[in-house]
Amino acid sequence: MRILLVEDAQDLAEGVIAHLTRAGLVCDLAKSLETARDCCAVQRYDAIVLDINLPDGSGLELLRNMRATKDRTPVLMLTALVSVDDRVQALDQGADDYLGKPFDQRELEARLRALVRREAADKHEAIELGSLRYLLRDRRATLGERRLDLTRREAMMLDVLIRHRGQYVSKSRLYDSLYSFDDADVGVNAIELYIARLRKRFAGSDVAITTQRGVGYRIGLADGI
Repeated sequence: MRILLVEDAQDLAEGVIAHLTRAGLVCDLAKSLETARDCCAVQRYDAIVLDINLPDGSGLELLRNMRATKDRTPVLMLTALVSVDDRVQALDQGADDYLGKPFDQRELEARLRALVRREAADKHEAIELGSLRYLLRDRRATLGERRLDLTRREAMMLDVLIRHRGQYVSKSRLYDSLYSFDDADVGVNAIELYIARLRKRFAGSDVAITTQRGVGYRIGLADGI
């Protein structure tokens, strides 16, 4: 899950990114309205955490522009303004949720996951594919009776693949789900390493990850879908 945090307070931003990264989310940071627009122009996000008061304008401007162009990316407004009128204004203009400062990092994470689940096409708590069972909320997987002890990035990759099971997911799409703009030193070929690791975990089972050159990777049953 890739999140854009639009927040100009450095200490707060660093704390949020550190917590969400530990929770297995990929985070990009925009400290201004202009930077946030640039990020949205080149990257699709699963959710946006958007401060209202920014150095070069109001976060509500970005929200209004998104909704005017039919962009339904979930947006959680984050601000020190706590009046009822402020909350109503943000929600009326298309915000999906609202969290006032100060806040508990765990609540922010929980609200983000709830927003993404609400928007997800697959509403099930678990996805089953042959002997593979994947729990969406916890990012835990079992293969038959055996629990898969996945690393954080292995779990993130499996999450993307299984949500798009039966479809090919491009290498660049997987890369965007695993790495933020701050990880620019990590090459896209790192995806091949994690694909190889997942294949090793599925070895001998009825689940397989197939490759179509120039298209991407697909998870499905070993004998086809």
